[in-house]
Amino acid sequence: MEQLVFRDVDTLRARVGEELGVSAWYAVTQEAVDAFAQLTGDHQWIHVDRERAAASPFGTTIAHGLLTLSIGPRFLTELVTIDLGGFGLNYGYDRVRFPAPLRVGARVRMRLTLSAVTDVPGGIQVAFLETFEVEGEAKPVCVAEVLARYVAAAP
Repeated sequence: MEQLVFRDVDTLRARVGEELGVSAWYAVTQEAVDAFAQLTGDHQWIHVDRERAAASPFGTTIAHGLLTLSIGPRFLTELVTIDLGGFGLNYGYDRVRFPAPLRVGARVRMRLTLSAVTDVPGGIQVAFLETFEVEGEAKPVCVAEVLARYVAAAP
């Protein structure tokens, strides 16, 4: 999919309510899960102990929910660039849910919808709905509303 580039607010506002795209697939590896566990200090066995996790209801290790969420910026920048001449900042999340596990070895992608564009001092706030899908699974592994602020260039 070709990346969408927005250079003005009106063009961006015209797309509110629309799906902006679907990312490429990303393979979740045990190495990535282990690195995330090391970085965060979250060594819960369901993420890092393959043998014990094999006997769990999931049948294998699963990615941390926050690892899943952390893949979002990778997918977002693959799909969209907002260039108002200034810079963008992660402002936070309004709602995050993990309805299903993301099993190690699975491939995940993100479906991106533009939810809102609102004016804030010095720029705009953009709300995106990110839906993380696993290949061959009906239920998403993560659904999140991410907020970003884009600050216009200084005069």
